[in-house]
Amino acid sequence: MTQSEPESSSKYEFPWRGFGFLRKFRKPPTGPHTSHPAPLSQKKLPKSKSRSSTKSMPAGLPSQLDPDFYCFESSWLNFTLSDLQNATNNFSRENIIGEGGYSEVFRGVLEDGKIVAIKRLTRGTPEEMTSDFLSELGMLVHVNHPNIANVFGYGVEGGMHLVLPLSPHGSLASLLTGEKHKLKWGIRFNIAVGVASGLNYLHEGCQRRIIHRDIKAANILLTEDFQPQISDFGLAKWLPDQWAHVTVSQYEGTFGYLPPEFFLHGLVDEKTDVFAFGVLVLELITGRPAIDKSQKSLVMVARPLIIKKSFEELVDPLLAGVYDAEQMNRMVAVAFMCINEFSTERPQMSQVIRFLKGNEGILGSGRKKFQKRAAFKRTCSVDFSVKTVFSLSLKPHRPRVEKLTLHGTNKPKFLDRLSYSL
Repeated sequence: MTQSEPESSSKYEFPWRGFGFLRKFRKPPTGPHTSHPAPLSQKKLPKSKSRSSTKSMPAGLPSQLDPDFYCFESSWLNFTLSDLQNATNNFSRENIIGEGGYSEVFRGVLEDGKIVAIKRLTRGTPEEMTSDFLSELGMLVHVNHPNIANVFGYGVEGGMHLVLPLSPHGSLASLLTGEKHKLKWGIRFNIAVGVASGLNYLHEGCQRRIIHRDIKAANILLTEDFQPQISDFGLAKWLPDQWAHVTVSQYEGTFGYLPPEFFLHGLVDEKTDVFAFGVLVLELITGRPAIDKSQKSLVMVARPLIIKKSFEELVDPLLAGVYDAEQMNRMVAVAFMCINEFSTERPQMSQVIRFLKGNEGILGSGRKKFQKRAAFKRTCSVDFSVKTVFSLSLKPHRPRVEKLTLHGTNKPKFLDRLSYSL
């Protein structure tokens, strides 16, 4: 079943409306970064009571919004604007560690010395920012996984802010594309496995399927021991079980990580995240950004190298040839399958995890299409160019993987099985 997203006000509706397990928002005690008292009950209040409780909402949130749908953890801290300004040196541009179309992310240091990431919404009317803020919180309150970043505070004074823990390592992007650090192969491989685990949880382990829609290196925070944590759910969407996908009317996301079907039809489903994950894996393999300085996408650069078996040109030279050959073999195979221009032939994240861990010898879409495709040849030619921002070119041939096999050499032998469907 397909669902289209209306062009008008649907963006600001709460998709978890009617869920009885949502926590009711309660006003925190006064004072800087106080925590919420534990809710008396998790049962939804009747409409009459919930409407009357709007008087207890904190300053900064419109009183006309129904508090039944505000999801705040009792342990979350409520920061004042002064707290956040002091932590970020008055939101100095020097402290920006991430920036998108709807928000800015600042590095901050709290009074107790704790390093944090502070996300501030920057786009839209106050009502739109409030609704987006509450929608993101509504997602985060229902996710619990070691590879998902935990929000521990927020602030609604002077704008909408989320506060997350941040290690000195920052984000994956800061290590791969900032000042060059030699990120060892074992760390890169574990990051890929961790992100895959987090995505699989969002796709299959939540109350409802969650499509993140903005998987990228800048949104992968690293803990002190380099464990990856997926962050920034500003574009995330619930996807009910009966929906095959959702069609969006606004083209939101990050160029370089978006799949062809999104540009062509606005389609969003789990395979949207799978494609972005494939690009992320390519970044880990190559050390290159998703979009380089010449505005070419990594997909455009890496796919021909994989097809031509130019393995030496693909791998990050900073690794200096020091990596586990079998793991590299699996990573290249995963990246190649995940960036398949046909969404139905990309693997599921559960398959990706098993394959990366060596528990699955052949990686495919799970529908045995490789065996059935001999008599059915399709071609695809797509050329996207968005001025100086994005360039993606998919060749007018279709790589076909008959079988992926593993060999303990520096060159992934599965590439010898590649053929073309012209």
